[in-house]
Amino acid sequence: MSALPRLVDSHCHLDFDDFAAERGEVVARARRAGVGTMVTICTKITEFPAIRAIAEADPDIWCTVGIHPHEAASEPDTDEAALVAFAAHPKVIGIGECGLDYHYDYAPRDRQAQVFRTHARAAKQAQVPMVVHTREADEDTARLLSEESDGGRLTGVLHCFTSGRDLAMRGLDLGFYVSFSGIVTFKNAADLREIVKAVPLDRLLVETDAPYLAPVPMRGKRNEPAFVVHTAAAIAAMKGVSPEALAEVTTENFHRLFTKAAKAA
Repeated sequence: MSALPRLVDSHCHLDFDDFAAERGEVVARARRAGVGTMVTICTKITEFPAIRAIAEADPDIWCTVGIHPHEAASEPDTDEAALVAFAAHPKVIGIGECGLDYHYDYAPRDRQAQVFRTHARAAKQAQVPMVVHTREADEDTARLLSEESDGGRLTGVLHCFTSGRDLAMRGLDLGFYVSFSGIVTFKNAADLREIVKAVPLDRLLVETDAPYLAPVPMRGKRNEPAFVVHTAAAIAAMKGVSPEALAEVTTENFHRLFTKAAKAA
């Protein structure tokens, strides 16, 4: 039997209560499915110690530090220096997820932008990528990233991409990567699948955003990192490559962007 492709789930939330009762088994299922690396993403600075502990406990799990736009007004004010200090930890490979979310507007838009800029500046100083969340805020996201790009010093990924083609192309122009989740497998995601086809293979990542957005054929279930194989297989078909080739290239892309993350054995 040939070896399974070693995929990376570049964005999941292993600290969420959905996984508390069986986190070890969730990680074990991911490994059995061929997922060699997972990144557990911070959304609240107050929960960062628990997220970091999950990463510290497993050589194949990494983490980020940051404040989700939903939490921009409710989490403690966290300055650039604090984020840089947190990012110095060897298991912290990026800053975020941070960004703009105008769908729910849980935090005032000016506060979201302020927190987003702080994260961008911290990412540049720490020399790690940002993990960007954007929803119904394409123009402001593109403008802010362009203003903070600083001649290419700012790097990162537009995660769980569901925005328009223009933002994807502008992100690519700034040197960002684009990550796709199980949404690309949904029946009503034809426009998103066209964007997948337009993103170069060498700038593409895959993720689950677990416990959310389980891909077909797992839709309706709690998502988990093992299910990234279904998203990857669907994207491989869209790109006209084998699942093995897609796994290889997205893993290489991940390590090219997140340089602090050691490759899984």
